[in-house]
Amino acid sequence: QVQLVESGGGLVQAGASLRLSCAASGRTSTIYKMGWFRQASGKEREFVAVISWSGGITYYADSVKGRFTISRDIAKSTVYLQMNSLKVEDTAVYYCAASRSGWSSKALASAYDYWGQGTQVTVSS
Repeated sequence: QVQLVESGGGLVQAGASLRLSCAASGRTSTIYKMGWFRQASGKEREFVAVISWSGGITYYADSVKGRFTISRDIAKSTVYLQMNSLKVEDTAVYYCAASRSGWSSKALASAYDYWGQGTQVTVSS
């Protein structure tokens, strides 16, 4: 089992920055990739970004490309999501997720085995 704990959400104005963190514990050696998803009120959960745990390869949703950066610190078993130039439409609950499966399923929520509890990000205009 892998446990994930997110932190770093909050209320900011449009144009501001936030950094989310996700600390993993347990059987972290089984993790192949870690991703961030988000779910706005009344909408389905959507993919945001993913990073391969060993190689650090990244992939982003078009809606956040160029504004968000995903990174990881293997020694701390932590993944980060740096969010810059935040927009009102970025408002959502952000979830960290870990997956044991390969890269081909990187943007599919169903491919992730473990999920954090979520952290709220609210961007005001």
